[in-house]
Amino acid sequence: MDPLDTQLLSLLRENARTPISTLATQLKVSRGTVQNRMDRMLEERVLLGFTVRTTPEAASHRIRAITTVRTEGDADQVLRTMRGYPEVRALHTTNGRWDIVAELATDTLQEFDEVLRKIGKVKGVANTETSLLLSTHKL
Repeated sequence: MDPLDTQLLSLLRENARTPISTLATQLKVSRGTVQNRMDRMLEERVLLGFTVRTTPEAASHRIRAITTVRTEGDADQVLRTMRGYPEVRALHTTNGRWDIVAELATDTLQEFDEVLRKIGKVKGVANTETSLLLSTHKL
């Protein structure tokens, strides 16, 4: 990764649908240079793909939360198990009091309650704490 790659990624984060010719103009390089760099970053898994971002209100999953998890024993097993839950949108390992941060999303409170119960029963989960996400101020 060099400064041009970093600038390219920054532009793609702003709008992944920006045409390659526009990116090339903004970066003051050829279209082929941009295409080659994007192809290389995809191949090297620097870029994992392109996606659609919606406002939280537009998403079908209206109940969103962050659950922090303290583990005992095999944290990797906890991660593997939670990775299989469709309500778990993202998993992060961290330091400090909590070992794992999980982003959750469900359509109903019943589904939300069910996933919290499943997480609490996972072998290796010592404790959890959950906070509902009420509003979003920056994406």
